This record gives sequence, structure tokens and C-alpha cells, in this order.
Amino acid sequence: MIFAMQHLWEVDPEIARVIQDETERQRNQIELIASENFTSLAVMEATASILTNKYAEGYPGRRHYGGCEYVDVAEELAKLRAQNLFGAEYANVQPHSGSQANMAVYMATLEPGDTILGMSLAAGGHLTHGAPASFSGTLYKPCYYGVNRETEMLDFEEIAEVARARRPKIIVAGASAYSRNIDFASFRQVADEVGALLMVDMAHFGGLVAAGLHDDPVPHADFVTATTHKTLRGPRGGFILCRSIYARDIDHSVFPGIQGGPLMHVIAAKAVALKEASTEAFRQYQAQVVANARALAAALVERGYRIVSGGTDTHLFLIDLRPQQLTGLEVEQALDEVGITANKNNVPFDELPPTVTSGLRLGTPAVTSRGMEEEDMEVIAELIDTTVRHISDGKDLDAVTGRVRIFLAGFPLYEDM
Repeated sequence: MIFAMQHLWEVDPEIARVIQDETERQRNQIELIASENFTSLAVMEATASILTNKYAEGYPGRRHYGGCEYVDVAEELAKLRAQNLFGAEYANVQPHSGSQANMAVYMATLEPGDTILGMSLAAGGHLTHGAPASFSGTLYKPCYYGVNRETEMLDFEEIAEVARARRPKIIVAGASAYSRNIDFASFRQVADEVGALLMVDMAHFGGLVAAGLHDDPVPHADFVTATTHKTLRGPRGGFILCRSIYARDIDHSVFPGIQGGPLMHVIAAKAVALKEASTEAFRQYQAQVVANARALAAALVERGYRIVSGGTDTHLFLIDLRPQQLTGLEVEQALDEVGITANKNNVPFDELPPTVTSGLRLGTPAVTSRGMEEEDMEVIAELIDTTVRHISDGKDLDAVTGRVRIFLAGFPLYEDM
């Protein structure tokens, strides 16, 4: 048996129980959080490996500690695989998260108080794109672009207008809750017009880019940041791609700028995930992720739900719950009770706060990793709709819970664990 945890049960049964309970939760819930996925067992084995013991401040061939000859190989493989997979001139694979990858780019290129232009959190951007609660909105002077009120899609006339007025030093493209393909060539035109650098945060859709299913940011951007744990189906962590002229600055910004010793076990797992992402099987998987997102959105539209921007080109989409006169918080909690995991999310021009929201964000990477296809999205849509229609009826929700368990029995997760 893999990951039997026999030592952990002896040393710390409380934590062993937490891990066992979480394993069962993941097996018995329909995972629709767009930023979550299920890694391969190979990725988990690397993450749980003996490499966690090694301190390796610095970079391959220039560490501040001895005994790094083998972890150097792991990091070089991860860097090379990232560069080859995305056609990038340079890669740094040490960031512990996507947020730290973004911070490293800012620190390599900006001074405190410099202006950054990013997508508004309310329109689907990320905290690190200039939100006031984030370091990006406190260290730097943020300004924002959003989406068109009618189409709920990016409006490059508005983006250019804001850029001309505010003259940002860096423009950030990418989002955490935007369902449409992003035109990076148009972002490059805006950046060139105002003399700004362009950073693309592809944390969410990096796997789609690797599979050729999303516009490729690498030819257009000075910097591309990403995470490995969403559509790329790897361990939790981040990385940076950049033009070679910025390589030294990025390396220095990551270490010693914002991080000390890298997590060598996680870097090895990133290398595994990047190798898996270079296969034809992975490309087919990503195509199914998009097909499933479109099928789930269409099935919900048939049941009377409004999808922000009318659909999706990616692995995620937003439901506007205002026609149902429900909040995202209410629906998230009800779905969790029946075994469907999703997350509340503001919709564009939302009047409710982020703690409540008028919307729900759904994503299909994790259910696709379990082997689900378009016809299964019809089942999930029916389960969601039944939950929403009977949100205050405990007896009917109990019946949905049973249906979820029966449905998931056909898609076993980590049978070897």
C-alpha cells in the first residue's frame, strides 16, 4: 500500500487522523474549486521524499551549502522542463507560491510607490494584482482595469485609456475568475504604447497554455508567472518564466530577495509535473477539462442559471446567483453539505462584499482528473440545481448527499492509498 503512514500513526495519531479524514473528504466530494486538482501519485511521492531534508540556499552550482550535487540535478531538470514546455528563455522554479512569484517580479522591476496596472479583484483579478489588502496594493501604487459592463469581457480600449492616464511601470494580465481567452498581443501593444513592462500571471490557465488551448503569453510578456497546482496538476508551488535579459534580476529577487532555502522536495515534484505536462495524454486531459467546463456551464444555462460573459473558453466559469435571489455564501455552504465543493466569488459589478458575494466560481480540473466527461457534467448540474432549489429543505438535501456518494463510486480516487 502506498502512503500507509505507519510511522505517523505511531508518532502523531492526531495528524494521521487529519490526513486520513482529508483523504476521505476528497474521495467523497465533487471537487469544483477551480484552483484545486488531484496530483499523480508520482508527484506526491516526490513531494514526500527525502529531499525535504536538504538545505540548498542559492542556485545549482552556486549554493551556500555543501552536499547539493543531487538536488542541483532536480532543480536543473525542473528549470529545463519549464523552459522547454513553454518555449521560454529562462525559468526560476524556486517560488513557494504564485503570490511569491509575483512578488519576485515586482521586486526585480519596481521601486516602492511605482504604479502597477492590474485587473480589479472585483472583475476577476487576483489579490497580488494590486488589491489594497495585498502587499501589491500597499508597497506599490495600484490602478485597475475591469470588464465591459455589457459583455463582461476585457475591453482593451478601456485598458489603454487607463494606461495612458496612469502610465504604469508594469501591466499585469491574467486573472483568477475570468473565463475567457486573454489576448496577450493586445496587452503587449498597450504596454509598448505607454512604455510599461508586461507581466502575465497564468497561475490558473498554465496547463491550458502548455496544451495549446489558451493564447500563449510567452512570446508577448517580459515575465510570466504561474503555479504548478491548478491546471498543471502538480505540487503546490510557483515558478517564473522570463526573457534571458532579466534572469539575473529575477534570481536575485527570489533569493536572497524574498526567500531563503528552496523546498527541494517540492521542486523535484514540480519537475515530475512538468514532465507529465509534456505528454500527449496531458494535452488530451486539458482538452477534456475545457470540454467539461463548457458542458457544465451549458447544462446549468438549460436549468435557468446565468453564466457571466455567457460561457467559458477555459477551465472555469462564474454563476451569477442574483436571479435566484441567493448569495454565493449561501450556495457554497449548501453545496458543501451535500458533498459538492465550490467557492463563492464576486461577479463583475457585484454590490455584495467578498465575504458574501453574488456569485459562485466552478472549475473542472479536479473532476476531469477523476475521469469524468461531458455526460457526467449533466449529472453534476442536476445535483447543483436540486441543491439550490431545495436549499432550505434538509430532507431533500440528504437525498442529494446520497446521490453524490453513489455518483462518485464510479470515479474512485487514489485506490492505492
